[in-house]
This record gives sequence, C-alpha cells and structure tokens, in this order.
Amino acid sequence: MTKNTRSYLLALLTAMIWGSAFIAQKTGGTLGAFTYNGPRTLLGGLFLIPVIFILGLKEKKKNIKTLLVGSLSCGLMLFLASSAQQIGIAYTTAGKAGFITSIYAVFVPILSLFTGKKVRPIIFLCALLSAAGLYLINMQGSVMHFGLGDLWCFASSLLFALHIMVIDYFSPKCQSVILSCLQFIISGLLGVLCMFLFESPQPQAMLKAYIPYLYGGIMSTGVAYTLQIVAQKSGNASGISLILCLESVFAAIFGALLLGERMSLTNIIGCALIFTAVILSTLPLERRLKSHESKRVVS
Repeated sequence: MTKNTRSYLLALLTAMIWGSAFIAQKTGGTLGAFTYNGPRTLLGGLFLIPVIFILGLKEKKKNIKTLLVGSLSCGLMLFLASSAQQIGIAYTTAGKAGFITSIYAVFVPILSLFTGKKVRPIIFLCALLSAAGLYLINMQGSVMHFGLGDLWCFASSLLFALHIMVIDYFSPKCQSVILSCLQFIISGLLGVLCMFLFESPQPQAMLKAYIPYLYGGIMSTGVAYTLQIVAQKSGNASGISLILCLESVFAAIFGALLLGERMSLTNIIGCALIFTAVILSTLPLERRLKSHESKRVVS
C-alpha cells in the first residue's frame, strides 16, 4: 500500500467519523446544546494533550503570545459555531445538518473578499448551487419550509467559515496542533460556563449519555483530528480535502441507517447540489497544486 493510498484511507475514515458524529450530536441534543458541547469539546482538547507529548511538539518562546491570542480567538469562534450547530441539530435531521453545515467551504472564499483577496468566478456558481440546494433540501411536498433548526445550521456554516479564516491567520504563526488543542479546551470551558448559566444540567442524564459524549469528544475531536494530521503529513492535501468533503454524505447515510431519517427525491437533489458546490469550490485548488508540483519536479 502506497503512502498516498494509506493517507486517503485515513482521510476517508476521518470523514466517516465526522459524519457519524452528527448522530452522536443528535442523540446528545436532548441534554441541551451547552450541556453536550461543553464537556465533549473539553474532552477532545484533553485527549490531544498526550498526542502533543507523543509527537514531541513544542512552541517557540517568541510565539507564545501569538499562540495565546490565537487560541482565545479560535476557541471563541469554535464555541459560537459549534453551539449554533448543536442548537440546530435539535430541530432538524442529522443528514440535513451535515449538508447545510458543509456550505462553510463556499462561504470561506466569499468572506475572503472582505480581506482584500480575489475570489475565483466559479465560487459565485457554487454560491448559486448552494442556494438552490438549500431551497430543495427544505421542500416538503410543494411547499418550502426553512425550519428553525435549518436556520441555526446555516448560521453555524457561516460561523465555521469565520472560524477557518481565524485559524488560517494564526496557524502559520504557531504550532497548529497545540493551537487546536488549546482552542478545543477554551471552547469547552466556555460551553461548560454557559451550561451552568443558561441550562440545568442533570448529572444522571449526562451519565446516561456517556456514549455520545465519548464519541463526540474522543472519536470526533481527538481521534479524527489526529488521523487528519497523519493523513495530511504524507498525502496530497487537495485530494484529502476532497475526501473530507464526504463528511456530509456520511452524515446522511448514518442518519438513515441509525436514526431512520428519510429524504424525498427533491431533498436528495438539494443535497447533491450542495455537495457539488463544495466539491467545485475545492477542485481549482487541486489543479493549482498539481501545477505547482509539476514545476517543482521540473526545476
């Protein structure tokens, strides 16, 4: 098995874990958004601590201040995005939540306009496809019904796009794995704080939900993130990013298999349009990387 093949398989496993995590989020949604998100995100951050020591990762002293500011900024954005998503999942299906959230991939380049970056023309086509997909995914018979859960998930996709932009700003300036670990811990602590301020956590109910907690925290955050790091270390970055886009597809598959969720043909076409938009927003990057790699080999 070649390194690229192994990396692609690890990326596929990562997408499966992330997609199936929507089921854990849906199951844990009965606890309250903060009661579920806070502890499980904190657990994911704590899981990455031994990974950092095993990999022997350290931050340079001159980057400590940047790391702290970046961790606080990324942690706050992650908290806002994941909270909106968790609230939304309580009112919609895991499959729809997966596809609506995935639109963040289209939002990122559009939001980059405000930072002075140029946007490729195809992104505007992706935006139209996403809008059409959103319309069809919310069709019930001949009536379009954009529910409360769908609105929250749509808001989360926008917040996740902002989160990615913040990460893109800070990750080149400090150790990315340590940055991610700290952002998970900060996001988790904010969630736990809001859990006590705005919800009424029931210890017995939380103990009964140990499987969603462990899966959402350890598997989705800790294990999947570690697999992603390993995959990206030896594989083609653009190919891996395309495979990771399958997260939304797996969310729909697991939603149907484990929760009995069903979609109409119109809804499925909407999902396909959104998935196409996400893929198209990534494909030009792959071509540019291949071109760059060819030039490097020639030189």
